[in-house]
Amino acid sequence: MGVNSYRTLAAERSVIVCCGTGGVGKTTTAAATAMAAAAMGRRAVVVTIDPAKRLADALGIAALSNDPTIIEGPWNGTLAALMLDTKETFDDVVRHHSTSDKQVEQILANRFYRNISETLSGTQDYMAVEKLAELHASGEWDLVVVDTPPTRDALAFLEAPKLLTRLLDNPIYKLLISPSQGLLRAVNRAAGAVVRQLSQVVGAEVVDDAIEFFQLFQGMEDGFRERAETTLALLSADPTAFVLVASPRADTLAEAKFFLDRLGQADLDAAAVIVNRMLPALTVSTARASEIRDELLDTPSAGAATALADHAAAAAGDEERVGELLESAPDALVVRVPLLTSDVHDVETLQQIADLLLAAND
Repeated sequence: MGVNSYRTLAAERSVIVCCGTGGVGKTTTAAATAMAAAAMGRRAVVVTIDPAKRLADALGIAALSNDPTIIEGPWNGTLAALMLDTKETFDDVVRHHSTSDKQVEQILANRFYRNISETLSGTQDYMAVEKLAELHASGEWDLVVVDTPPTRDALAFLEAPKLLTRLLDNPIYKLLISPSQGLLRAVNRAAGAVVRQLSQVVGAEVVDDAIEFFQLFQGMEDGFRERAETTLALLSADPTAFVLVASPRADTLAEAKFFLDRLGQADLDAAAVIVNRMLPALTVSTARASEIRDELLDTPSAGAATALADHAAAAAGDEERVGELLESAPDALVVRVPLLTSDVHDVETLQQIADLLLAAND
């Protein structure tokens, strides 16, 4: 469902997912989006994955934690931010779905769990989705903005809710947690050779820890499956919007097109495409700028004329590449954010980005 302005997007959606590769201003865009919503009187929280302190510095606070920190400012609503702690979020999920305090204690102490909760591929995406679901379900926020992990695959975030449920549906997992001795003998016969090989490679203790973890997980499966189904429904519902963030550089635009194609494969559309750091277009055409350069070639103004021609050519190149990208998102709202004279380093410059977003197509 398309929108005609970014103001409408920030005012009406309950979830905005900012996706894109690293280094294109995705974290800044996510924070500015939440700030724009807060300026309109909404209760907005941004979840950042960026481990750098840039966002905390820009918001004028010492650091961000895994819980929302309220940011004071001249907005009519509420603005909060948090930095995802993958391990802490996973611990909270275990506590939420556990059947007893003893089960929680044993899982959190398990060495295999401590390893996968911090280093398993896809865990950060999974926990970002879990944090999104937690904040949305709390009822405390009108808008949750998510700065997704920097990855080339847009579907990594969308597939994250299925990460653990696929494991729980694995026949080997079901055999491992089964109380039936007959089934345990079956798994010994079926997987004994594999287990022995794994033991030789990673050590018997690691394999034992993994088996213990799977057995400790028993009784929590239905809770994880239900949460995954609810979250997947939320991500594909109308209140959720995907915003693709890019820059006019050729390499990042190629990555952005890949993102759009992957979203399309999931039957999802980008509600908006934000292109950061665009060179401002000039009123003079590239052809005329070149003529001026040639006319002033042997004059004291030659340097300025050459700079004018170079700028006009570079801006035209940016616009041409962006136009090619937008062929893959014909219905998306397009917001061109100009290159600023300085990086975002405080609330004022972040507010400048928010104002530019709100002014787009308004």
